[in-house]
Amino acid sequence: MERRQRPASCRDRARYAFDRTLARSTGTLLGWLAVCCLAVVVPVSTLLVWTDPQAPRSLSERLVAVWRTSAETLRLGGITGAPLRMLLSVVLGLIALLCVSTLVGVVTTGLGDRLEELRRGRSTVLERGHAVVLGWSDQVFTVVGELVAAQSARSRGVVAVLADRDSTEMAAALHTALGATGGVRIVCRSGSPADPDALALLTPSAADSVLVMPSDDDNADLEVIRVLLALRALLGAQAGPPVVAAVRDERHLTAARLAAGPRGTVLETEATTARLLVQAARNPGLVAALRDLLDLAGAEFHVVDEPEAEGLEFGEIALRYASACPVGLLLPDGRALLTPAARTRCGPGDRLIVVAPDERPQRATAPDAHVDAGVMAPADAVPGQPARFLLLGWNSRAPLVTDLLSRTVRPGSVLDVVTGPRTAPDASRLVGRPGGGRLTATHRTGELTRPEQAAGLDLFGYDCVIVLGPDAEAVSFGPDDQTLLTLLTLRSCEEEAGRPLPVVAELSDHRSRALAPLGPRSAAVVRAELTALVMARISHAPALASLFEELFASRGGALALSPATRYVLPGREASFATVVAAALGRGECAIGYRAHAPHRPGDVRLAPRKSERRVWSAGDEVLVVAPPDPPVVSPGDERPSPGERRTLPGMRGEERVGTDDSPASGPPLD
Repeated sequence: MERRQRPASCRDRARYAFDRTLARSTGTLLGWLAVCCLAVVVPVSTLLVWTDPQAPRSLSERLVAVWRTSAETLRLGGITGAPLRMLLSVVLGLIALLCVSTLVGVVTTGLGDRLEELRRGRSTVLERGHAVVLGWSDQVFTVVGELVAAQSARSRGVVAVLADRDSTEMAAALHTALGATGGVRIVCRSGSPADPDALALLTPSAADSVLVMPSDDDNADLEVIRVLLALRALLGAQAGPPVVAAVRDERHLTAARLAAGPRGTVLETEATTARLLVQAARNPGLVAALRDLLDLAGAEFHVVDEPEAEGLEFGEIALRYASACPVGLLLPDGRALLTPAARTRCGPGDRLIVVAPDERPQRATAPDAHVDAGVMAPADAVPGQPARFLLLGWNSRAPLVTDLLSRTVRPGSVLDVVTGPRTAPDASRLVGRPGGGRLTATHRTGELTRPEQAAGLDLFGYDCVIVLGPDAEAVSFGPDDQTLLTLLTLRSCEEEAGRPLPVVAELSDHRSRALAPLGPRSAAVVRAELTALVMARISHAPALASLFEELFASRGGALALSPATRYVLPGREASFATVVAAALGRGECAIGYRAHAPHRPGDVRLAPRKSERRVWSAGDEVLVVAPPDPPVVSPGDERPSPGERRTLPGMRGEERVGTDDSPASGPPLD
């Protein structure tokens, strides 16, 4: 049906004429504004005069009163007399009104531009001793939260963040996630961290530390290297504060360390996450203990200068402190020596590495007074049994996890891998490789989120179930969505069987931890969260860099939760000093314990007082730092494995030998 156009009405024509008149010029707009004002002011003023009981009687005097009322309303002066004088009064009033309006407009425009500049975050941060964070990712909340805790000791602490995002949005997100910051200001600036001009906005030369965060993009490592080069171009190769950065791929680690220079420390997130997954799989409950060790709340790692310890054996030093647990020595060349032999003597310039609530631990009055050798367990402990692991899912970190398991588990252990059809070829190729004689791996294809297929697996026959989510770039949905569905299925199996299932799940988003349906023996490892905590600790205390290099390296000291019956007799009362002494006899350093809880494991108590006494049960566990088992290399296969740490020359040297002809202390070399 043909549609006819409706004829234009008088109202439409008048509106069109009015719009066309306004679009001509500013003068036309001012004219219409004056006409509209007069059309309102003059009639209202006339009404006010005519309704006033005290108004003049004559028409001329009333018109003069109307003029004065209108002039006062429009700020025109209201001069009466000859028409020329009234016209001049109107001209002066309009000029004054124009000048005032122009001044208000200029001030408003200037303030608006300044506020817009501040909103874009382009002003310079003139601070000293502040912490600088470059880049934005999901872990920026963890890093900034730890830096705020470290800066809280200052009277005017400042944490400055630079990222290629809107500064207002960044500030709102940080304040929402962190809440009250206790007087520490968080300053956000917008700009590319790889641009030296944008970096200069944060005044990094006057900062205490600079942290470079990898983004969640595919080119995150290349961007980190560009930021490190921009810092070098701005500050020079030698000057400036310590720089801590992280890369995702181990292939870019050497290039990033070269770009960071001698003042930089570069970590890797993928291998560190894989190591944490493996340690958590072998020691359920270790994730929470490790988080407590790395954050700034409670007890954490400290480097202590103790001149009086020179010449003493490490066994004596370990019992000298009332509420601190020494775990190693920081040598004068910067290397960390963890779990040295008890007879290793502290040399000149050596510093102690301790786990303590503060940087100045309290000494014990009588170091050996609380040690009761009569309740120590026999030293000939039964070696661990082979373990069975179930790996559900596959991603880029799965090869690192399987490789680390093959080199750290007891001989005869089993790894069963179940993946979806999409990642089945990659998993089959890796599982088919020889495992060095320690681990036997098998692979099958299945839908991880289907309860009937989960019921077909002997879930409770495994020592631990490891759940991996897909890589973010491989799926169109969130990477944690499939992991959460798999955890729901496993949780349903737990409730149906009425038995707890040990599960370790990898998550990409820290917000997914609160959503994860974890059982009483389950734990969630947030990808790159451990690296973020380590970055914050190194920025606060650069001397700890070699400690974490040793602690998380494949050959370094390892954290473990061991049964308390390995150190003290069950059902007997003993002090924590007795546990420390028994651990030293096995080449380990005890740093805390976890009491047995009937329904849910309790938190690990770090660095308790040596004099603390309790009755140790068979379900109690002791947190120790111990050298791991030496890796097994297949004959003829001398290539480095994907998870093995490749350090730069000079970062790790030969282990130290005790001065009393004792055996070489520390972990065995490859």
